[in-house]
Amino acid sequence: MKIAYKNSQTGQILDALKGISDPKLIIMTSPADTFEANVAALEEAFPGVPSIGCIAMGYSERVNEKGVSAAVFTEGVTCKAGALENVSKTPAKHIKRFQDDLSSIHPGNGNTAVIDFCAGNDAGVMNTLSLLLNKYNLQLMGATGDAGKVSANGKVYEDGMAYAIIKNEGGKVKAYKENIYVPREDIRLLASKTDKSKYYIGELNGRPSKQVYMELTGCSEKGIENQTFTNPLGKMIGDDICIVSIKGVEGNGITCYRQVNDSDILTLLEMRDPMEIAQETVDHIRSDFNRVSGIFSVNCVFRYLVLQERGELNNYLSKISSLGTSCGLVGYGEHYNGQFVNQTMTCVVFE
Repeated sequence: MKIAYKNSQTGQILDALKGISDPKLIIMTSPADTFEANVAALEEAFPGVPSIGCIAMGYSERVNEKGVSAAVFTEGVTCKAGALENVSKTPAKHIKRFQDDLSSIHPGNGNTAVIDFCAGNDAGVMNTLSLLLNKYNLQLMGATGDAGKVSANGKVYEDGMAYAIIKNEGGKVKAYKENIYVPREDIRLLASKTDKSKYYIGELNGRPSKQVYMELTGCSEKGIENQTFTNPLGKMIGDDICIVSIKGVEGNGITCYRQVNDSDILTLLEMRDPMEIAQETVDHIRSDFNRVSGIFSVNCVFRYLVLQERGELNNYLSKISSLGTSCGLVGYGEHYNGQFVNQTMTCVVFE
């Protein structure tokens, strides 16, 4: 299996893909102002080649902040791409497309991954896919793109989820989730008076959530949005923790970037050393794989901002690239094997 990272500062996808021939799959990240033109140009230049895209910043060992980027799968894979439409209301309506594409590549045990880009209702889409992920032992990672648009096979979708199904003909695949936050000891917060449609938490432990968060962190009301970089909330799912980023204040409550329900148990998280965590991720992957052919990842925009502020962004990306060819994007929400998470790095590794 081979993957190549291509980019251009011009914002034109064909400038980035000069010299590419016979690709098996192209995953594009584009600036907003050239996105639709790039989707059309990509399909015209490589008709019939599976492709997906979103509006985002791409990266390898450096972030391409203003240009266009592409992850190009060139050999050793069998791929299909497509889209689910109207995902805000009926995410399961077109699931047969996904099932048919999956059946056509004959997935084996542990050798098939899904990379997806979502334009909305991430949690609903993940719930829709979860049964198929479990049934076929599929590994999934993905992202929320910017501006509410994604693309698949030359078509732009404004309320859709674009997916690429990738069968690695040369070995296994595995998805990973990296969290640079850990729970503060002995803090358990019971959510209540929530509003699913607004991602709103009215109370924590029976008190106004805004006040509880301010007391736990020592921040002011105006500082809550920035405090989430240091102290996001965490949702307990068994022994796992999914990060819940705080979006802002509404009345005496707080709004978030992912859904919290009544009776969910939350905790307060605090940051560890990101570079130590990155080394743990690298060591974990090396223990699972004798040889890494490629890595595709998404880093939350909040992580991008934190690492950039600490002056560690390039060092972080270089550390992940030490495993093998690495590329990905800065996203606005992350997907990991059926979960919709915040402030996280998720990736899929190809043997």
